[in-house]
Amino acid sequence: MVPAVTNLSCYKFAPLEQLEAWRERLLAACQAQGLKGTILLAPEGINFFIAGTAAQLDTVVALIRSIPGLAEIKPKESPSHSQPFKRMLVKVKKEIISFGVDGVDPARKPAPKISAHQLKEWLDEGRPLQLLDTRNDYEVRLGTFRGAIIPGINNFRDFPEAVQKLDPSLKDQPVVMFCTGGIRCEKAGPYMALQGYKNILQLEGGILKYFEEVGGAHYDGECFVFDERVGVDSSLHETDSVLCYHCQMPLLPSDLRHEHYVYEQSCHHCFHGKPKGRGNTAKVKD
Repeated sequence: MVPAVTNLSCYKFAPLEQLEAWRERLLAACQAQGLKGTILLAPEGINFFIAGTAAQLDTVVALIRSIPGLAEIKPKESPSHSQPFKRMLVKVKKEIISFGVDGVDPARKPAPKISAHQLKEWLDEGRPLQLLDTRNDYEVRLGTFRGAIIPGINNFRDFPEAVQKLDPSLKDQPVVMFCTGGIRCEKAGPYMALQGYKNILQLEGGILKYFEEVGGAHYDGECFVFDERVGVDSSLHETDSVLCYHCQMPLLPSDLRHEHYVYEQSCHHCFHGKPKGRGNTAKVKD
């Protein structure tokens, strides 16, 4: 059965200009094609998640590729049987992924990358390396690579502080960092290099590309995604995970059987107050 909707995700670090003009053109094109999702434009590049039919998407991707510096973008695809986004947004931001650290310039000083096939081969061989998950705690709950370091952050802006708490011996070891689609590692990698880490690699295309190319080997669970699918499995199909109505934390099917889960009221994360970690939808527990 051919899925009704194709989801495209992509980012590209490249110096961009005339952002407001491109914002207007992209929004008009997306609306004309009936697409939904989000496109972020910034002086450092583009980041987008959009969904629609193949024909609708082709038209908008062609427009994006006409932007100077973005001709070589290669969006990642995943299927769904319904539209996972509620509206279409095109925004101009200071950064396409908020980090707030001066001196980190992925377009000009990127971290070295490792492909999904190469990482699987290394893990199959048992090669000495340390995996590092750069995602937020609430994402990690749905799944991660076996043996990965979990830095324990609620927001990507907390990552630099978490790096200072890592074992200093890691600075001389091979460290492979990963995130959902690769964009956070584009900034985390150069930052760690600035902190003295000598052998930092980032998983090219992130977990989603790994799933696409080699499946779920060495990975336990599913991958959280920032749309109404909530999670995808290693075949990139939507899972049965949901978001808590009250606090927006992701919940596995087993979490729905927890004594503190009440439909459209609470879950075990927010039974005593909303937990920190879901942006403006969450408040710190007392």
